[in-house]
Amino acid sequence: MTKTFEDLIKEVHEKGICQECGGCTSFCSSAEYHVIGFKDPYSPPLYINKDACLECGICYLLCPQTHALDEELRKKYHFSDFTTMPIGPFQEIYSCQATDRAFLDKGTDGGVVNSLINFLIERKQIDGAIVSKMDTAFSREATFADSKHDLLQASGTKLEIASHLDEIQKFSTYTHSIPKLNHYKFKKLAVVGTPCQIYTIKCMQELGVTPSENIEICLGLFCYENFFFDKSQLQKFENDYNIKLADIEKINIKEDVIFKLKSEEGREKIIHIPFNHLDKYMRAACHACNDFTNIYADLSFGGLGSPDKYTTVLVRTEKGKKIFKEAIDAGIIRCADLSEEKKKKMIELITHFSISKNKRKIEFMKNLT
Repeated sequence: MTKTFEDLIKEVHEKGICQECGGCTSFCSSAEYHVIGFKDPYSPPLYINKDACLECGICYLLCPQTHALDEELRKKYHFSDFTTMPIGPFQEIYSCQATDRAFLDKGTDGGVVNSLINFLIERKQIDGAIVSKMDTAFSREATFADSKHDLLQASGTKLEIASHLDEIQKFSTYTHSIPKLNHYKFKKLAVVGTPCQIYTIKCMQELGVTPSENIEICLGLFCYENFFFDKSQLQKFENDYNIKLADIEKINIKEDVIFKLKSEEGREKIIHIPFNHLDKYMRAACHACNDFTNIYADLSFGGLGSPDKYTTVLVRTEKGKKIFKEAIDAGIIRCADLSEEKKKKMIELITHFSISKNKRKIEFMKNLT
């Protein structure tokens, strides 16, 4: 029997584990069914026209929390259950940085992701990309970028919103990228996304669901957790760690969460906060995710394992390998000379975080009613 949005509500929404990725609503709006949609971007989607539902079950298949297409995807991408292979299949690991100073200075790590996107745009391999733009340290939104200017504007942390916090009630580091696809369905796109978003896109492509046919490459981010704050939580966070939102210049994630702050003397101040100290600010659905390294991406990126101003890159697919090699050959990206021992240590560290996230999910699901 086909499972429908009703089953999604019972199995995912009512358990509080909806990732709010937008895969289900994106399909419905692209097909012009408009059966489900978001009334609140911080809450699961709802029926908006239940009588029009065809009960096709595609929304259920696309959801990253049902794992309905796991077997098909694992077969397609040639790997088994990643509890035994925690970081997923990959061909090579790199530690690298952008050679363009603007991308390097603006980027979270080595500026590699946006530099690579700009390279693809200039070569006309894509028309643009869905990327994440930060309005504040804890508020992101999906945006379309089709130029170097757009990509640089999306890099780093923008603090314009900090001066009128009284108007803002909720903050989230999670970006609703998939619904943004519908605005650019006639373009060749790159998508930068979290593991749940990339998984959903791969499900859409597996089923031939619009608008996934326009996605040329998936650039996945390492993701241990995303954060959600309402106004009172934000104020508590500021008090607990003696950090003012307006002073945060950049957030980086390696073995912990790193805040780079402006100081009164104009010098940079750095504060490290362990992930487990931030559990109370984690999005609830992140407890139910076990993919740290974005195993279904063409290329996966993160700061873990690399020094400051360098990005760790896992090359996964043949498409990702080809594009990354072209960028290196063109001098767009500079890679550190890693010994086999250094690569081994990087992989061990990334594996440790992957196992930790998987254990967190197992424990969480045991207690889930």
